[in-house]
Amino acid sequence: MAGGLNKIMIIGNVATDPEMRYTPNGNPVTSFRIATNRVYTTSDGERHEDTEWFTIVAWSKLAEQCNQYLNKGRRAYVEGRLHSNTWEGQDGQTRFNNEIIANQVVFLDPAQGGQDTAQVGQPSETEAAAPVEAGGPAEVDVENLPF
Repeated sequence: MAGGLNKIMIIGNVATDPEMRYTPNGNPVTSFRIATNRVYTTSDGERHEDTEWFTIVAWSKLAEQCNQYLNKGRRAYVEGRLHSNTWEGQDGQTRFNNEIIANQVVFLDPAQGGQDTAQVGQPSETEAAAPVEAGGPAEVDVENLPF
């Protein structure tokens, strides 16, 4: 098998309103953060909740759709690839972060005005992605999610 697999799927709450900007050649890019929660019980019977924060980056038409329809507090399913960045800060220290480059976003909450769950994002011509099949994330029972 040539190559590898780099795929990440998360469901969480949008933690920041999307911010859209444009590259010098006019390509839209939108970034926002999503928080996911995990609830578990320790061996002592104590209940704990952990929150993980993810930075999401969407490009082109998906960027425009996320900017238009997502806002802080909404639930979303994001599918994409993990991308790592490393750079040297002004203080000379090496900095590192991870972000998810989204190729599909499913809005799990009804939009304001009562519209149904919406699925956006098709792979661009330069990125291949498998389509969501029946029984996939668009049909998640959001009432049973832990957040």
